[in-house]
Amino acid sequence: MDGTLLPQAEELLARLDRDPQGAGRAARELVARSRRAGELAASSVAGRAAGVAAMQTGELTEAGSLLEGARLDGTRAGRPDLAAKAQMSLAFVLARRGDATGSLSLVEQALAALTGHDRSQALAQRGGIHHQFDVLDRALEDYAAALPVLRLHEDWVWVQRVLCNRGLLHVYRGDLHAAELDLVSAVAICREHGLDLQLAFALENLAFLHARAGDVPQALRRLEEAEDAHVALGADASTVLLDRAELLLAVGVAEEARHVAERAVAGLARSRWSGSRAQAQLLLAEACLRSGDLPAAQRAAAGAAAAFRRQQRPEWEAVAQQLQLRCRLAAGGRVSAYVLGGIADRLDGAGWRVPALDTRLLAARVALEKGDAKHARALLRAPGGVRRTGPVDLRARAWHVEALLRLADGRPAAALAALRAGVALVEEHQATMGAADLRSSVSSHRAELVDLGLALCLDAGRAREVLRWAERGRATALLTRPLRPPADDVLAARLVELRAAVAELEEAREAGTDLAALQRRQAALEREVRDRARLVPGSAVAVQHPSVSDLASALGERALVEYVESRGELHAVTVVGGRARLTALGPVQPVLDLLAHVPLALQRLTRRSASERANDAARALLADVGARLDALLVAPLAGQVGDRPLVVVPSAALHCLPWALLPSCLGRPLTVSPSAALWFRAALRPPRTGGVTVVAGPGLPGAEDEARQVAALHPGARLLTGAEASVASVSEALLSSGTLHVAAHGTFRGDNALFSHLRLADGPLTVYDLEALHSAPGLVVLAACDAARAWVCLGDEVLGLAAAFLGMGTGTLIAALVPVVDSAVAPLMVALHQLLRAGVSPANALATVQRDALARGDAAEIAAALGLVCLGADVAALPAQRVSPEAGAPALQRIS
Repeated sequence: MDGTLLPQAEELLARLDRDPQGAGRAARELVARSRRAGELAASSVAGRAAGVAAMQTGELTEAGSLLEGARLDGTRAGRPDLAAKAQMSLAFVLARRGDATGSLSLVEQALAALTGHDRSQALAQRGGIHHQFDVLDRALEDYAAALPVLRLHEDWVWVQRVLCNRGLLHVYRGDLHAAELDLVSAVAICREHGLDLQLAFALENLAFLHARAGDVPQALRRLEEAEDAHVALGADASTVLLDRAELLLAVGVAEEARHVAERAVAGLARSRWSGSRAQAQLLLAEACLRSGDLPAAQRAAAGAAAAFRRQQRPEWEAVAQQLQLRCRLAAGGRVSAYVLGGIADRLDGAGWRVPALDTRLLAARVALEKGDAKHARALLRAPGGVRRTGPVDLRARAWHVEALLRLADGRPAAALAALRAGVALVEEHQATMGAADLRSSVSSHRAELVDLGLALCLDAGRAREVLRWAERGRATALLTRPLRPPADDVLAARLVELRAAVAELEEAREAGTDLAALQRRQAALEREVRDRARLVPGSAVAVQHPSVSDLASALGERALVEYVESRGELHAVTVVGGRARLTALGPVQPVLDLLAHVPLALQRLTRRSASERANDAARALLADVGARLDALLVAPLAGQVGDRPLVVVPSAALHCLPWALLPSCLGRPLTVSPSAALWFRAALRPPRTGGVTVVAGPGLPGAEDEARQVAALHPGARLLTGAEASVASVSEALLSSGTLHVAAHGTFRGDNALFSHLRLADGPLTVYDLEALHSAPGLVVLAACDAARAWVCLGDEVLGLAAAFLGMGTGTLIAALVPVVDSAVAPLMVALHQLLRAGVSPANALATVQRDALARGDAAEIAAALGLVCLGADVAALPAQRVSPEAGAPALQRIS
């Protein structure tokens, strides 16, 4: 008979969704008490609660043992219903281990002993197992049969489980509307009835839906909520990591996705959750392949395929086989389009529409590369459906294949139309993201589209079309920056914590104490800042690309030179006097070889201890490299651009080039812009009015003297030095000043360009700080090392301090591409501001300063001058001021 302990056991079972760890501990204790008291029914229920709690926290071995004991206790108590319920839970443990046959066998045995409400729970459980092993039609049947009975009994725990699982199934099948209805209902039920653990799973599934729908910020927000909920409840969060890795891959952040997938694999290995572990291995293989580690990708894909085969999961095995074939293609091997088509048919048969489409696209491309257009068309029986369904990267690839099909039909104009549609799709998706790194990384989805469009237009020799296609693949992330980023108090607080941590780290470094714990703290805070910033939504700003006529009107007497790389060759499009012309410049590799010499030669010139002979050798090397680069890059255009001021839009290889190194550019007004569209926008924007703010950061000898001399040149200038040169003060100046000059230590972060920073009194002013502001001064001068450097992503997007200022609306920015000696750059800055005060435009002023520095011949000063570049549109932000003899201009001094 039922004893006094049975109600306690049932209460613990109900408590699992609120407190899995606490309920699990109490249930283990109650199992022992019940068995001592001979109350086997209570022991069966408590054992089931303890086993489910262990399963929820990833302890599958312990869960299996507890549930087997619960099943036996139910049988001994003469309660076949309790034994069957324990057996159902045990079946799910076997499913997580990947044992499809054993799991379903236990389910069928248990169902025979259950009726009514208990049977509806068992049907829902069987549906979940069918779902896990990809028998999706059977899963839907079980869910449909169970749901009405569960609702009738107001069993909200099981109702939301069915809705969550069915919603996830709809996502896999591409029915996002049905998925949203189920998942939103599940979340609402969890919130209404306090089902905290189930809410964590529901949010995770909702994140997956948002990711498939292309709403990346919302997906990341849901994943963050789900992970927090799992951690707070002590539940295993490895599946959240799995979803995060998949989302990062979807937006092109492959290296970070790889690290997250590795953590998921490790976590799932610890919990022996073999089914999801195999999926994590597959995702890891994808991340390794996209990040260029082919051997690691091959190993992970082979391991995943073998695991799916053992688990009798043929659809997942097919996906793993597709990935293995992609690895073979990447290694230069041969792959049959017919084999890939067979894999696609298997996936189609299982209802896996999105992976089937992905595989079919790959097969079609392989067929086209072999000249078999007929087979490619057969593979894409419904290409329009492909282009309208699934993740953005898949749809973009579909447009690429459609363009290839049209080319195979001899219709290049129609092919270009398909490519334009694909690029527009990616740009539309890009505009939905507020975070700079996501806006930049998602551009990787359009790279192949733009490359093919460029190649077609280059082959046709159409300069205007080449320029148009070059612009479609260049720095659009800066053009789609949200107009007014929303305030985020949590992100602001994390940035303050990060500054404090960096300051503490600097103090410890100077004191010679152990840095390991502080470095871990800094890394953790940086991850929090990065993840929080990605939650910011975009503003759906449409990218505006100016026509050649628009550019010509804005250029006036200037000449635009846009460099284009395609198939290993370098080209230039010039726009002069309203005419666009295309010039082939030859292979890219010789340019890259010459550029490799520049940083070392400039670095040699900065060494005050270097001998005159060493300095002469460095000067000679720079002169030779500069002349040879000039011959490759500018001399072939001389007849087109003449001696006009230049607006240069570099290709990826040329973003690191100090243009004053080239004889044709030294002393010539020259501005560099990441794209012609960005230059055009800056050139037409009225200069922002406001005063001059001058900032001196800490730890830089001569910075304060430089700042005082610069400030003295501008009546009424605001001077921030010492403790006043804080991030808050400089941020306020960014919003209110027309001109900003900063003399500070600068750091470029190659691992994450958004943590590139200027060092201020209370810590670093990072790109993340700048991204939180809605505007910037019209003219910014950064006397800081590497402040003009940029990280160029796949898709020709640029990230870094300079890119952030230009994206915020700075019209003109003068900064250093290389490390500079502060004592050498300071007099150049003072001379620059003397010219700016006299009304000389920024590009003209910098050209004069660079020419004069080379004429003086000081080695460190030459290096500093050559390393400076004028970015943006050469907008004059300072009105000309007459310097009266009575007032006296400050004398140019060398600052030591």
